[in-house]
Amino acid sequence: MIKAEKLTRKFGNFVAVNGIDLYIEKGKIFGFLGPNGAGKTTTIRMLTGSLRPTSGKVEIFGLDMKTHELEIKRRIGVVPDEPRIYDHLRGYEYLEFIMDIYRQNTKEVKKRIEELSEAFGVDYLDKQISDMSHGMKQKLMVISVLMRKPEVIFLDEPTVGLDAKSAKILKELLRKYANQGVTIFLTTHILEIAEKMCDEIAIINKGEIIAQGDIETLKQGENKSLEDLFLELTAQEEDIKNIVDSL
Repeated sequence: MIKAEKLTRKFGNFVAVNGIDLYIEKGKIFGFLGPNGAGKTTTIRMLTGSLRPTSGKVEIFGLDMKTHELEIKRRIGVVPDEPRIYDHLRGYEYLEFIMDIYRQNTKEVKKRIEELSEAFGVDYLDKQISDMSHGMKQKLMVISVLMRKPEVIFLDEPTVGLDAKSAKILKELLRKYANQGVTIFLTTHILEIAEKMCDEIAIINKGEIIAQGDIETLKQGENKSLEDLFLELTAQEEDIKNIVDSL
């Protein structure tokens, strides 16, 4: 469903992502984990067509992103790490704009907006987006994606800015959609979310994949948390011990 081969992105002499391979099956929740600056957002931007790779290949639905970008983008949804919304619009105007872009201005989608707005406590669709808080914008962005029922959903730190109830609803909805065959690709700094939600994970560090697979296999039968595994693989465990000992 989602496939990346030797995916690389350079910014000048800096290699942000270095020849990574990924394969995510249909209906899976895939967690993409890594420290700050590891290459998570750069990778998700390449996978969704908003950033051209320096080299390598991305395929979604068996289609090459280079030659079928528009067709792929019609069928996927993206919730970025920062809500990028037109501040001069009101909430409902933005949702109508998205409906028009995807040619989904239908009664069914409008009904779904009502249902999602109620679920996430969004009662401010007539408000100017420039006057909304980060959390309010994040909910609006989530609704703008979920209302379309995309076949693949990419989420970059999706729970940041959401209240506890909204974050829980989003997590439950993502599991429901995955059970219905939707493929979910998410990044998160909250390892407990990844441990509870994800069928498989990959850990990226300094632009390279250092571990990939289902969590239990990666633990190799050892009784340790995903947090312990993550810190061990990214070589941060000893740093933490030294920092704590010095304080």
